[in-house]
Amino acid sequence: MSRNKTKPILENVVVEAVAAEGNALAHVDGKVLFMAGMVPGDVVDVQVNRTRKGYMEGHVLRLVKPSEHRIQPLCSHFGTCGGCKWQCLPYSMQLEAKQQQVVDQLRRIGHLQLPEISPILGSDQQYYYRNKLEFTFSNRRWLLQGEEPEVLSDTERLGLGFHISGFFDKVLDLNFCHLQKEPSNEIRNFIKQYAIENDLSFFDLRAQTGFLRNLVLRTASTGEIMLTVVFGPDAEEDTANVTSMLQAIIDHFPAITSLNHVINSKKNDTIGDLDISLFHGRDCIYEQMENLRFKIGPKSFYQTNSEQAYKLYSVVRKFAQEDSYEEKPVIYDLYTGTGTIALFLSAMASKVVGVEYVPEAIEDAKMNAEFNGIDNSSFYAGDMKDVLNDEFIAANGRPDLVVLDPPRAGIHPDVAEVLLRTAPAKMIYVSCNPASQARDLAIFAEKYNITAVQPVDMFPHTQHVENVVKLELK
Repeated sequence: MSRNKTKPILENVVVEAVAAEGNALAHVDGKVLFMAGMVPGDVVDVQVNRTRKGYMEGHVLRLVKPSEHRIQPLCSHFGTCGGCKWQCLPYSMQLEAKQQQVVDQLRRIGHLQLPEISPILGSDQQYYYRNKLEFTFSNRRWLLQGEEPEVLSDTERLGLGFHISGFFDKVLDLNFCHLQKEPSNEIRNFIKQYAIENDLSFFDLRAQTGFLRNLVLRTASTGEIMLTVVFGPDAEEDTANVTSMLQAIIDHFPAITSLNHVINSKKNDTIGDLDISLFHGRDCIYEQMENLRFKIGPKSFYQTNSEQAYKLYSVVRKFAQEDSYEEKPVIYDLYTGTGTIALFLSAMASKVVGVEYVPEAIEDAKMNAEFNGIDNSSFYAGDMKDVLNDEFIAANGRPDLVVLDPPRAGIHPDVAEVLLRTAPAKMIYVSCNPASQARDLAIFAEKYNITAVQPVDMFPHTQHVENVVKLELK
């Protein structure tokens, strides 16, 4: 070990394994050392940034010797872009790490009694699998190594791409992204070039000024395309340039199914509370899953990997159908989004009830039910902890099966309390965060046994993993 002024440098550290949150780990002097972006077998020099009792965190200064497992990343932005951090790791090893992450978090956080966990379901597509991407305009893009701001023109400082991890005001300008199929890159690059040629200002994230702010692009498995252009506050007094730009986009990309726009003058990028205007085409696109079609609007939630979403919902249906019911069950789909899981299970139910926080998503769910000829569904909008209570259950019928698919934070304690009191015979918990899932499952453990666990990889080359758990009343 050598030292600089304040932080120790650990030399010739051998990376041992992949850990949670995309980190790798090694052991040095009896302590666990966490670092990002490394492959088991790499030999590295690491500068320690943080020391705690029992572990350290650091960043790699030098790759001394690459692992025999290390592969060449496909993306030219690898190492700078904050996404797809596991491209250097073979996909088979990614799946092993995600499977272990599920096991570790359920056992170490939840201290749960588990059945044999099924092998993770990998994604057939490891690239071009996302159906939605969001891009940000910046008048001061992230500078690459060797670039000097003093010698770059204002135009050369413009960027359209992804936020750099850890820097709210820095955006990496993208040349080509392998996450979404074409015409994703073509549309993004055309809009950037058009803006430059017409002297349209890019957003200043610190001053909160600019004409162009964000792009939201959806490419459905049906081939339909939705583009939402988010303009900045400078567009409020420049409607002529707004119209001219939108018309140029549709002239160049007539295959766009739905072209929308909105002006966002807030201090955050969310557009869920804003009124979005349709410029061209339909106000929605459609996703297809078996014989069901789902309406997707500019604000709708839909799983961003369409093919894996089908695998995920098929697991939920399989878990739901494994047991016999004397009569068709009443099913609650909590955190239903646009009603995808509820409608996917509707054929086996006497009634499906969906609850979701976003009103626009619930309106989509109702339309999806009507469009698909499903008449045994009811959908409600509101905060789950406020909607789900004894009166709601009395009005809608006691559920035989509850499906939970909450956001990363998991479920509110009040929701868990109502479910424990209601005691449905079975629950299926779908989670994008096994850590919060483990915490919630520990609460249910007083009344429920875990009878099946199925991880699903929704996001290749990232540390994220989806997990489906079946619970049965003791």
